[in-house]
Amino acid sequence: MCLILSVNAPMAGESDREQDSSGVPIKLNLPFAFSSGGMGLSVGYIYGVYGYPQKQSVVFGTAMVGTAGSGMALLMGKDIRVFGLRRLMVDPVMSIGYFSEFDTYINGNPEFPNQRAGSNSSHVDNKILGKGWDNLFRMRFNLLLPIGYGRNHIDKEYKLERGLLKSGASGGMSMNPFTSGKTFIEISPFFRSISIESDDLPDTDIKTNGVDLSLRWDNRDYPANPSKGNSVRFKASRDFGEFGSNKSWTSYQIELDQYIGLGSNNWLRQAVIALDFWAAHSTSWEVSATGKLDHNPPPFAGASLGGYWRMRGYPTQRFNDKAAIYYSLELRLIPEWNPFESWGWLQKRLGVQWVQFVPFVEFGRVASDWDITELHEDMKWDAGIGIRFSAKGMVLRLDTAVSDEDYWIQMMVSQPFQF
Repeated sequence: MCLILSVNAPMAGESDREQDSSGVPIKLNLPFAFSSGGMGLSVGYIYGVYGYPQKQSVVFGTAMVGTAGSGMALLMGKDIRVFGLRRLMVDPVMSIGYFSEFDTYINGNPEFPNQRAGSNSSHVDNKILGKGWDNLFRMRFNLLLPIGYGRNHIDKEYKLERGLLKSGASGGMSMNPFTSGKTFIEISPFFRSISIESDDLPDTDIKTNGVDLSLRWDNRDYPANPSKGNSVRFKASRDFGEFGSNKSWTSYQIELDQYIGLGSNNWLRQAVIALDFWAAHSTSWEVSATGKLDHNPPPFAGASLGGYWRMRGYPTQRFNDKAAIYYSLELRLIPEWNPFESWGWLQKRLGVQWVQFVPFVEFGRVASDWDITELHEDMKWDAGIGIRFSAKGMVLRLDTAVSDEDYWIQMMVSQPFQF
């Protein structure tokens, strides 16, 4: 069991707040504490501002340190307008972390000489374990195309009531991207470096840099917490093998999600079924006659499952291979009951507008090639429940999931799917 706060968590899709005529930015200040096997007893602090540096923007930062000698810091932004262009936004993410217990599922463990780490049938202990650094930088540029809802609506126009959408839906009206939803072209330069030192195994250094190119149709009514609609993303990733990268590689991904509203009653403000499908294929992946891998993405960049977003009952990037497929179903329930309304001193600080309870189940599989039949045989699965909060324009998530290997508790910012 482990408790994790993401080192690369994006913000909620397009977080918003109750309409505030004053235009004063809303701030979230939140100290927290937790205990985990990797960090020990830890303390940290979250600071977020909605409405800065521009009214549609969000900036967010967190830092933490643990008694086991681990620590990390994260700084990120969402929907920051650049170059004075109304249709061009940027989402920067930068994190730096040192971890006294660091593991990654890649080859190199001498106890498993004839087994590829991360494969679907690999042993849970077939990994590299040590201590080291994990540093990340990504700058995602989002260009809103002049079609659909985005043709005449550039800035957010959501009107909320106690954190739920009242009017101003940006999607879910039809399945035609030329009449409903917003369509984006996304270009994301990225860099990530992982360095692991081990007493028993060779040191491991992973460096990758390149660019993601995506086409995304966001047809959800309210992206921060959808009640209807769908979204689709096609993404191509390329590391050209330059600027100190370990190797060149290419990967393709597709993700589709769908939201089905179940209405409300005297007990529930909102009930939604959320479905997600994701698949990935690393076309550059090569395996030599001796089993050596080449032109394969790092485990966190290609066809991988496990961790914060997909297969939450497994460690981060527990499974990684040339191809992967994934399915998820969530039942998102927001009751009329909000316990924070009874805790005035805490509510004043957090501004929690709703609490959401989310039972979920996930299925996934990695494989050594893109084979639909193989990808649906011997699939891994997990099940769990999440508790999520809308706090001052941000969705905070705590998910617990159980698999055949372990159970995990993970802290995160934003809803899963389409991150």
